[in-house]
Amino acid sequence: MNMMIGERSEPVDYSRHPSGIVPTIQNIVSTVNLECKLDLQAIALQARNAEYNPKRFAAVIMRIRDPKTTALIFSSGKMVITGAKSEQSSKLAARKYARIIQKLGFPAKFKDFKIQNIVASCDINFPIKLEKLAPAHHAFSSYEPELFPGLIYRMKQPKIVLLIFVSGKIVLTGAKVRDETYTAFENIYPVLTEFKKIQQCWDDKKHPISRNVLDSAPEIPSLTANMGGKLQKLLSYVH
Repeated sequence: MNMMIGERSEPVDYSRHPSGIVPTIQNIVSTVNLECKLDLQAIALQARNAEYNPKRFAAVIMRIRDPKTTALIFSSGKMVITGAKSEQSSKLAARKYARIIQKLGFPAKFKDFKIQNIVASCDINFPIKLEKLAPAHHAFSSYEPELFPGLIYRMKQPKIVLLIFVSGKIVLTGAKVRDETYTAFENIYPVLTEFKKIQQCWDDKKHPISRNVLDSAPEIPSLTANMGGKLQKLLSYVH
């Protein structure tokens, strides 16, 4: 069975996704080197949708609508692009930002483009016993619900960090290529099914009935460039 996903518009081979679930790419962070020194004040004054407050952050923040992304442009010529939903869109956005800088009179080039982080999410549609999963996988897990509602699972191979919520919502971050995200999810899925949360209920004759309990849990914060503070701080530890 094939289907189209994301902005890549290419078929999904479900033989590579035995869980039947394909994580959705939410954000891609990439970098590129323009190989020239930049006058950030001049860029902020001349470019559209650009802001620069050196007292708060040492980079110009620039946005474009297509692809909908945000760029952090540093005086060294280094640039960080965030917000794209596919690898192609991230590279296209980077080229558009570089072209804007060129039009402002800087000898910008386009060198060393690299995907630095891919953030994806999915919903496995059943709740998870995080309080059981954490001690069983203590070498990889960190779970402090009083500080953050999700379990942080640091997978070694591939090197991916997963945020696992009791509701069954999963965030995967740290991948450099898309397939690492898919592999990490297929690795963790059997573990999640092992710790599926079940509640014992009774029928009219007091006979026990097992059913899934869809516990209430916080929704996953937005994973675009405007990620929530707590989650953004957690994701910053990936590298």
